[in-house]
Amino acid sequence: MASDTGKLTALAIKAAGPGKHFDGGGLFLHVTAAGRYWRMKYRHAGKEKLLAFGVYPEVSLSEARKRRDAARTLLRGGDDPGAIKRERKVADKQSAANTFGAVAAEWLKQQKPRMAAATLEKARWTLDDLVNPWIGSRPVAEIDAPEMLKLLRRIEERGAHETAHRTKQRCGQIFRYAIATGRAKHDPTADLRGALAPVISKSRAAITDPVKIGELLRAIDGYTGGLVVRSALKLAPLLFMRPGELRKAEWSEFDLDGSQWRVPAHKMKMRGEHLVHLPVQAVAILRELYPLTGHGQYVFPGERSTSGL
Repeated sequence: MASDTGKLTALAIKAAGPGKHFDGGGLFLHVTAAGRYWRMKYRHAGKEKLLAFGVYPEVSLSEARKRRDAARTLLRGGDDPGAIKRERKVADKQSAANTFGAVAAEWLKQQKPRMAAATLEKARWTLDDLVNPWIGSRPVAEIDAPEMLKLLRRIEERGAHETAHRTKQRCGQIFRYAIATGRAKHDPTADLRGALAPVISKSRAAITDPVKIGELLRAIDGYTGGLVVRSALKLAPLLFMRPGELRKAEWSEFDLDGSQWRVPAHKMKMRGEHLVHLPVQAVAILRELYPLTGHGQYVFPGERSTSGL
């Protein structure tokens, strides 16, 4: 039942039974079996309305009174506090959708069908570990070049110069997506040309000398480590596949009787299925390895997990 016998006190709130308990100025505590809710009755444009202020005790009596007083100030100015509250909720929702982190997540979702799984995972790691902790909650339109440079310099200080450059490129893609979707006007990474330390690449020439190739093959043949690594090393010069593709090979992709390995499109850089014809030596290596790892997903599982090496 409702009571309107004066201002509430902490003791009165504790003793309050089910019903509406008024404090004055339209503020009341509505006690139900589900909880104790602060509400305010008011009139605007000739209509009676209700405003919610939260749940007791998360919202204390003094805080509820402050919110009531703020609402009454708006009423005196001719504004509807309920309408203003709804508008703020919409604005907050839009603001949350316009943060760098939200735009980045949307961009990743758009890229998923077109990006190789390994590349997508690397992009997600870059954003989650190197970018979002610092600018993920920032409005994408407010991020400027000095802020981006500070973020990238943090990566450079670890000596990861190439990672800094790749992070800049990835962020640039997201800023351009934000521009295309109307949430930003400018890509601040474009202003950082020449601001990062250059990447000094070291060329690793391929072995073309037959004598040195022989030395490498003999070294592989003499490897005395575990069977999984030894098998991978022996297959590498037979199949001419990228290390990452070989590392993520799955038994379901192999037809040993047909001497074939079908690499799915999502694992290939060119996004097309690739058929590898297996020489007799490769089939023999895989058959020797099968009793050890054939029960799992990957041909070359890691020593401490079932994922690839």
